[in-house]
Amino acid sequence: MERILRLKNPILDYAWGSKTAIADLLGQPSPSEGPQAEMWMGAHPKAPSSVLWNDRQISLTELIDRHPGAILGAGAMEKFGPRMPYLFKVLAAAAPLSIQAHPNRVQARQGFERENAAGIALDAPHRNYRDENHKPECLCALTPFWGLCGFRQIEDILDYFARLGVSGLDDELALLRRGDLKGFFEAVMRLEDDRRRRVTAEVRDLARSLEADDPVFRWIVSLHRSYPDDIGILAPILLNLVCLKPGQAMFLASGRLHAYLEGTGIELMASSDNVLRGGLTPKHVDVSELMRVLRFEQGSVAVLAAQPDRECERRYPCAAEEFALSVIEVAERCPHRSRTDRSVEILLCTAGRLRAVEAAGRQTLIEKGAAVLVPAAVEGYRIEGSGTLYKASVPI
Repeated sequence: MERILRLKNPILDYAWGSKTAIADLLGQPSPSEGPQAEMWMGAHPKAPSSVLWNDRQISLTELIDRHPGAILGAGAMEKFGPRMPYLFKVLAAAAPLSIQAHPNRVQARQGFERENAAGIALDAPHRNYRDENHKPECLCALTPFWGLCGFRQIEDILDYFARLGVSGLDDELALLRRGDLKGFFEAVMRLEDDRRRRVTAEVRDLARSLEADDPVFRWIVSLHRSYPDDIGILAPILLNLVCLKPGQAMFLASGRLHAYLEGTGIELMASSDNVLRGGLTPKHVDVSELMRVLRFEQGSVAVLAAQPDRECERRYPCAAEEFALSVIEVAERCPHRSRTDRSVEILLCTAGRLRAVEAAGRQTLIEKGAAVLVPAAVEGYRIEGSGTLYKASVPI
């Protein structure tokens, strides 16, 4: 187990996925036959990576079950037990994802137990909680990446509605003027069907005349084309609209309402698949459960830049126990040397051609699109060549 292992990673084909982004990264035929939304790197039971072990491909989940200490390391084992604490992804959005939030640990455990007791199958379409874990996450842009994250200040929300001149939400906006963001949001989310259709049509028509002036209105019009009659088209008014430049990131804590709109990025999160949806999706929407987990703090989005950490490596400042995200940029005359006090790491190459050279001398080629697992038992390694890696690790 004291060697670097190449990962074979599943690709999930959600309808909003790109037909070019992941295919281009992997050097596969592009465009692909169908949408490729996410490439998962890790040991989540829904779609674990696999490795070549003793001349056969086995899931990373199985390998960890056999050798937990050697792969995860003592520090990660002590904090999180014999499981991979994070899930690493490439996310490629050609169309918007749902408006959503994720529960905290207590909410996830209670929700999971509650749905188990109700006899809801783990793969049921209306299931909200598929595991007991929370899901803080960090999204780092590989291309310009549009997203919505966290509620705007009430004054800004009111200003956008005033600019639109919406007439169909007078009662709800009165709640907002009194400072009741939670009451306003729930009232809007629970509009009865006929009224919701009238409001979304009015908002679309008004936004069309303003879309050249502000991307908020452009996104309202775009969302309406994909999801007519969905009250989620109001999200660009309610939430902070952000466009991350390549290399910029944002961190999403539990309970923060968000949606990814367009772009390709690296996503690193606690290993969970718990999602509470509020709109812009054909999937299950549960307003009551979403309201249970949402936090209604107002404010702008903190755009994160990677900070120097060690030679050739910069680290994103994320407030997560389960994971840390770094970018490693290597040049021919500037190799990267790993830490000696490490836990399990996954390295993904997004550009160039690199070699991972272990202390024992064994070499592993890492080209664009390739991902490798570095077990904690690997004594140390250096990265040579020229290119860029994104690294997922456990803070210890």
